[in-house]
Amino acid sequence: MLNSAKIHGLYAITPDSDNTDQLCKMVEASILGGARVIQYRNKVAQQPLLKSQASAVLAICRKHQVTFIINDHIALCLALDADGVHIGGDDGDIAATKALIGADKILGVSCYGDFARAQMAAQLGADYIAFGACFPSSTKPNAPRAELNLFTRAKTLSVPSVAIGGITLENVSSVVNAGANAVAVIGELFNRDIQDIAPCAQQFSSFF
Repeated sequence: MLNSAKIHGLYAITPDSDNTDQLCKMVEASILGGARVIQYRNKVAQQPLLKSQASAVLAICRKHQVTFIINDHIALCLALDADGVHIGGDDGDIAATKALIGADKILGVSCYGDFARAQMAAQLGADYIAFGACFPSSTKPNAPRAELNLFTRAKTLSVPSVAIGGITLENVSSVVNAGANAVAVIGELFNRDIQDIAPCAQQFSSFF
């Protein structure tokens, strides 16, 4: 359960950006505000940029002793010795991925609104599961909605649950009260001026 214990509080997910310096400043600001987990996610970058950005963000996470997860890219996670990887429904077999990355690395699995998938993921070696979209999301406007009672039901599982999708400072209390162990945030945290990111992260962190 050592891996699972690392998934708690504000889980910041990076926005798509080709400006690595700016991205690093944003990530560090979120950590200074209290982010406990950083997931590097860039759906538009080509491999050279993915690797250089992930390396840069990893260095910041190591500096601040914050957990660093890579979205989708298992080979990149292993190449950089990141703390773990997060996979979605189309990103590979759960058990095979866990076997590939090893017991010491964190595996996160998107379960959308599907509690049966969450049960299966926990049984197959996931270290945490994610439900969402909890609310309308600008990042994934067509994502299926996840009912908040999923987080209450997930308390019966052996792994923590992460809420994602449209989470704001106005609605975060509802997912935390429902039982989410962590909240994954992109837009509400990073769609603002650099100087406002740390205070925003601090507000999110105050709910845990």
